Amino acid sequence: MTNKEIIYLGGGCFWCIESIFNQINGVEVVISGYMGGTKNTANYHDVCTGKTRHAEVVKVVFDNNIISFSKILEIFFYVHDPTSLNRQGNDVGTQYRSVIFFSSENQLKVIESEISKIKIQSKKKIVTEVKRNMEFYEAEDYHFNYYNLNKSQPYCSLVISPKISSFQKKFKSLLKD
Repeated sequence: MTNKEIIYLGGGCFWCIESIFNQINGVEVVISGYMGGTKNTANYHDVCTGKTRHAEVVKVVFDNNIISFSKILEIFFYVHDPTSLNRQGNDVGTQYRSVIFFSSENQLKVIESEISKIKIQSKKKIVTEVKRNMEFYEAEDYHFNYYNLNKSQPYCSLVISPKISSFQKKFKSLLKD
């Protein structure tokens, strides 16, 4: 019997977060999209202007019997910088903010616990926003599986590949076969 949960994570460009979470055993679906804005619609062009206030996020569907929610969050906080306000590396703008959209009080408790652990370890302020789920808008088709389809593209090879390599070394035991 599966114990499926859904969480929405924003940690910079969704291409990177999507490519990492697709590799994790127990993660069943990862979909890039937009959430957290003030407009009733979202698309890449409009979100990139910063005027919609949406963040680039991934919808992560996972089996809590195989991978715990706290482990999902541990990975999330490892693969992006939760102390960087409205940017990840050279990706700058509110659409790249660190944000978690939760759907239950239980998820909120786990999120708060994980953030508390990070605060103890970090000398910098944690700026990750924690909000209740809002309307999720799927990204355009060309964003899905972007890294795997475009590995030689400069952004993928220079930005995403090193993050994936670091992630794979640290979380080797959690990778899909």
